[in-house]
Amino acid sequence: MNREEISRIAHADHPIKAPLGDDSVRALLAKGLPRGDERVLDLGCGTGEWLLRALETGTGVHAEGVDVSPEALAEADEAATRRGLRQRLVLHDQDAAKFTSPQPFDLVLSVGAAHAFGGLLPTLAAAREHLAPGGSVLVGDGFWDGTPSAEAVGMLGDFDDLATTVDRVVADGWTPVHGHVSTRRELDDYEWACWGGLAGWALDHGDDPQAPEVLATAGTRRTEWLHTYRDTFGFLTLVLRRTPDRS
Repeated sequence: MNREEISRIAHADHPIKAPLGDDSVRALLAKGLPRGDERVLDLGCGTGEWLLRALETGTGVHAEGVDVSPEALAEADEAATRRGLRQRLVLHDQDAAKFTSPQPFDLVLSVGAAHAFGGLLPTLAAAREHLAPGGSVLVGDGFWDGTPSAEAVGMLGDFDDLATTVDRVVADGWTPVHGHVSTRRELDDYEWACWGGLAGWALDHGDDPQAPEVLATAGTRRTEWLHTYRDTFGFLTLVLRRTPDRS
């Protein structure tokens, strides 16, 4: 089974593909969309759940999403149509790092997609290119909430700790106006939803020839989480504005 299908099944019960609960998502979007008539861009939108929830905050909001997965974009299109939001959503099937637009955006989103740009600061550099004056960036990425093992770093990436992560963002010319550190419950809920959902699918589809592979994948990912990174991985989501140039 390909990665797209694995991801679709794993996130069926947790459409926000990051360790954030619904209340946290609402609070972050409220900070990023204070007026209710903003233009929103998601760089690496996947199935578009962030954009759909942004559109649901107000009928004046318009959104665009960029992703390299035709399957994910097709799912976003279907969900937007089902939820009556399709007329205010534009989807682009292309590399988010190469996307250009003739108009800037009031809110630029990129949550859990920093790998596509080569890290958090390159993600912010890409977002900056699309940001309207006075606009905000909503970005989410991992950090180490403790000393990780070499195996954990090799598995998830060479993150900084929380304070260093925020310091680097500020030094890069950004001012945090809101932030959320995912709670233990949010982190655990996300992992259980993904790997439990995957295992459940395999057990419910025992006649499918791919079921044993899917069940083994769920077990492997659950073991990696519990034994390798559960006690040290954290997730930070920030709402940022550009710091005025005082020079």
